[in-house]
Amino acid sequence: MAGRRYRLIERRKAVGLSQERLAEIVGVDRSTVVRWERADTTPQPWHRPRLADALKVSIDELAELVADVGEPPARLDDRLGYVLRHPRRVDLVTVAYLREQVQRFDELYESTPSTLPLASVGQLHGQVTFLRRHASGGAVQRELAAATAESATLMGQLVWDASQRRDHAVAGAYFDQAVTAAQQVPDAVVEANALLRKSYIALYGSANPAAGLALADRAAIRSERQSHVITSLARLHVGEAHAMLGDVRQCEAALGCAAHHIGHVEPNDPAAVLFCPSQYGRLAGSCWLFLGRPQRAEEVLESTRQYLTQQRKSTAIVLGNLALAATQQGQIETATARLHEAIDVCERTRGGGGLNVVFGAARELRPWRREPIVEEVTDRLLSLMTTA
Repeated sequence: MAGRRYRLIERRKAVGLSQERLAEIVGVDRSTVVRWERADTTPQPWHRPRLADALKVSIDELAELVADVGEPPARLDDRLGYVLRHPRRVDLVTVAYLREQVQRFDELYESTPSTLPLASVGQLHGQVTFLRRHASGGAVQRELAAATAESATLMGQLVWDASQRRDHAVAGAYFDQAVTAAQQVPDAVVEANALLRKSYIALYGSANPAAGLALADRAAIRSERQSHVITSLARLHVGEAHAMLGDVRQCEAALGCAAHHIGHVEPNDPAAVLFCPSQYGRLAGSCWLFLGRPQRAEEVLESTRQYLTQQRKSTAIVLGNLALAATQQGQIETATARLHEAIDVCERTRGGGGLNVVFGAARELRPWRREPIVEEVTDRLLSLMTTA
């Protein structure tokens, strides 16, 4: 279809706004935004400052977007190929395409083995960083910095997960790159997310809860005014760090703070895609296990099961911790049943976190290793290990 403002449309999508949301910000009806994008009408001068602000462009850059009315753009992958050959010609449409590709892989993270998208995301990240070195223009540079932060964060997650949470150095370097790029945008939410992801390395990889606590606390402070989702996640991990350190009072305070922020999460939160109803129970249950209270952990984790889906990596963590809680209470049949469920999930998702929790829970069953039900779980874990 000819005669549309395709660059204006792509810009709106690049900043994550629907037509309804853009209309709300500018103070017009959705039908007005539709007419602008169809090139039926032109934004009036009094609308342009708020429109430019919403689209994160200057008034002059907005004027260019409004003036560009024409045929549909060529296939975006062809456009990307052209821009990679002529990097100084990178534009907002191409950057939007790259960010959409990163977001598409990010949405698959929880349900897909990390080894599968690693090469593709690595290529995307390389393309973003290459174009960023050659781009000119404030808006394009800002968008490429945002794309760098997003792709580096995802690369850090994938590398650490694919290495079964062993490659701390490379994953940490990606998270540091994401933090630096997010600061240059600036984007407090993306920066906080990268800090939070780096805290996981300290908490679950290098077994340094004090360092993990400091990073998670920084993430919470950075995102507090911007995203209840990130702030709640960060406070949950602050609580878990305190639990690892044996501080019950501080752990409970952090969990209470996290619950407060969860209660204020709204659909338009900039990190809404990261929110899951099981997060509070999953982390709180882990806290009580670290504090040596398996019965309380089991109560919390069991109430969390209703939110679980068998396609998410975090599901294996909940089931593995339920197995651990049962083992600590001497409930071996329950523990092995939960481990079988967790292994089912791990076989599909290969999540490093789930695998670590499952193998840790299985180690607690050693006193009963001669029991047939424990031997069956052990056999499945050995098979899982050989194919991991």
